[in-house]
Amino acid sequence: MANNNYGTGNKKKISGLDHGTNKMMKIKILFTLICSTLLLSCYAQQPTDSTADKMLVYQLGNGGWPKQLEDKSVVNYDAVLTPELLAKIKATKDLHATFDNKATSREVVYLVKVYKKTKNKAYLAAAEKGLDYILSAQYANGGWPQYYPDQSSYRSEITYNDDAMINVLNILQDIATQTNDFDVVNPAYIKKAEKAVAKGIDCILNTQVKQKGVLSIWAAQYNKDSMLPAKARAFEPASLSTSESVGIIRFLMRIKTPSAAEKNAITAAVKWFDTYKIVGYRFDRLKNPETNVKTSALVADPTAIAWARFYDLDKNTPIFGDRDNTIKTKLEELSPERRNGYAWYGNWGQKLIEKEYPKWLTANGK
Repeated sequence: MANNNYGTGNKKKISGLDHGTNKMMKIKILFTLICSTLLLSCYAQQPTDSTADKMLVYQLGNGGWPKQLEDKSVVNYDAVLTPELLAKIKATKDLHATFDNKATSREVVYLVKVYKKTKNKAYLAAAEKGLDYILSAQYANGGWPQYYPDQSSYRSEITYNDDAMINVLNILQDIATQTNDFDVVNPAYIKKAEKAVAKGIDCILNTQVKQKGVLSIWAAQYNKDSMLPAKARAFEPASLSTSESVGIIRFLMRIKTPSAAEKNAITAAVKWFDTYKIVGYRFDRLKNPETNVKTSALVADPTAIAWARFYDLDKNTPIFGDRDNTIKTKLEELSPERRNGYAWYGNWGQKLIEKEYPKWLTANGK
C-alpha cells in the first residue's frame, strides 16, 4: 500500500511537471510564431522591383548584359522566367556582353534608380559590377567597342552607333558630377569615372571628321586602331552620321567649363547641322490605297526640318546603304526591304539647333 501511495503521489508530481513544461513549450512556440510572422511582415513590406530582380538574373559573369541570348532571342524583361528561359540565360556566354541597343547602360541606370528607392544592396552591387565592366571595356584611346570582350568583325570598332559610347559616357559623367541618382555608388568610382570621361572626350575630339581642315560631325563607328571612320553592317557605310552626332553634341554640352577645343567641336558641329538641314520635308511611310503597302519617302511639309541618316564623308550629300554592300545616292534606288526597314531621314538636329544650342551658347559663349 505504501508503495502504491508513493507511486500515485509521484505520478501526480510528474503530471504536474509535465503540465507546466507543456505550458512553457506552448508559450515558446507561440512566441516564435509571433516573431516569425512579424519578421515575414517586415520582409513583405520591404520594397522590391521585379524588373530589377530579373536584371540580376540576366547579368553575365563579367558584369555586362547581353541584348540577345545564346539562341538569338532578344532580352525581354517582361517575359516570365520559366525553367526554359532560365536555361537559355544560363547558357549565354560572357562574349554576348554589349553596349548595343542600350544593353548594360540601361540596366546600370535602372538598378541605381531602384536601389535609391528600395535600398536593396543586391541592386547596387549588380550596378557596380556593371560599372567595373564598363571601365574595363574602354580602349586606351578613350573609345568603347560595341561588344566586349568579343572583338569579331565590327564589334571591336569604336561605336557611337545607336549612342552606345555616349550612353556609357553619360553614366560616368553622372558619377563624376554626382547627379541623376549616381551619388549612391561607392565614392571610389568618382576618380575612375573622371579619368574615363576625360579619355572619352579626347576620343570624341580626335574622331570629329575634318573636311579640308574644317570640323564637321562624326561617323557612327571608327576603326579602333586608326580611329578612322569605318563601316558596320552592309547597309551602314563609313559616313557622317547625324543621329549619333546629335547625341555626341549633347554630351559635350554637359561639360560645365568646356575648353576651347570642346567649344569649337560643338560650334562646328551645330554649324554643319544648320548648313545641311532639309527644310520643308519630313520622313514618312505612305500607304498605297490600292495595295495597302507602305513606302518610305520624303514628304513635303512646310513646318518640318529633316536630315538624312548618313552623309558622304567628303561631299556632305545623303547616301543610302543596301544589303548587298552597295551605296545609293537616292532613297528610291534601295531595295524595298531596306528602303522601308530603316529610318533614312529624321528631325534629329531640330531641337538642338533651335533650342538647346542657343541656350548653351548663352551660358558658355564662343
